[in-house]
Amino acid sequence: MPNQAKYSAKNKAKNNEISFEIFLKAQNYSPRTIKAYCHYVREFKVFIAKSIWQANTQDVQAYLLSLKEKNLAAATMRLACNALKTYFLKILKKKLNILETLPRNDHKIPIVLSRAEIAKLLEVTTNPKHYLILALSYGAGLRVSEVVNLKVNDLNFTENLIYIYQAKGNKDRISLIPLKIINSLKNFIQDKRPANYIFTNQSGKKLTTRTAQKIFSNNLIKSGITRPASFHSLRHSFATHLLENGTSLRYIQELLGHQNIKTTQVYTQVANSRLKSIKSPLI
Repeated sequence: MPNQAKYSAKNKAKNNEISFEIFLKAQNYSPRTIKAYCHYVREFKVFIAKSIWQANTQDVQAYLLSLKEKNLAAATMRLACNALKTYFLKILKKKLNILETLPRNDHKIPIVLSRAEIAKLLEVTTNPKHYLILALSYGAGLRVSEVVNLKVNDLNFTENLIYIYQAKGNKDRISLIPLKIINSLKNFIQDKRPANYIFTNQSGKKLTTRTAQKIFSNNLIKSGITRPASFHSLRHSFATHLLENGTSLRYIQELLGHQNIKTTQVYTQVANSRLKSIKSPLI
């Protein structure tokens, strides 16, 4: 009987995980978020080493502390916490005071490449496909996942617009096709069908985000830029340079697809020309 009860508990836990995944899909969560939520729920179950039904707020706090000790970002910890909150509330029908355990977001200044550094990065990128990936990501403020998911019919050359579907938070938005690369982009896609991905590998499948990130890091090394920039720095640079050009913060918010303008306001820290004009008193 004890073995049968143990098997039944495991089977019930497995069914709960399947139900959780089905619930997330029904709520139109992105595949990436679904994968992350399911991962943190499974990890939490292993961490507490007891039935999930016996878990309490203290268990959640202990789990978050273990994540903090791994030096994970506050955003990652919040993701894990939200995963557990959703699982407990929607699947186990059990409400815990999980929100009280959420850590504050890190307030880090984004790493922004200067215009000269962007120019140098693109200059050393001699592969035409790689050049377009980096140029389009910077010139339109795209995330790495957005650029690899672009299809030919997402480009509107009549109005020089890019339609970005089901981006972060399952939101659609519009951005700009950089005028500098329009002709190169047209030539690059001329043999592709409207439903084809723009950037593919040798097998004709869309590039992975990891491949695009590697393209960036390889060319960053070639450019001689030593700062710890990432692919996302292209998006940071897009926003910062637009702000320096005098573009309204509201327009930048729309181009980036930020739900809250406070997220966009972080770029004012690196684009404040008045602060840059101040000279240190040390002469």
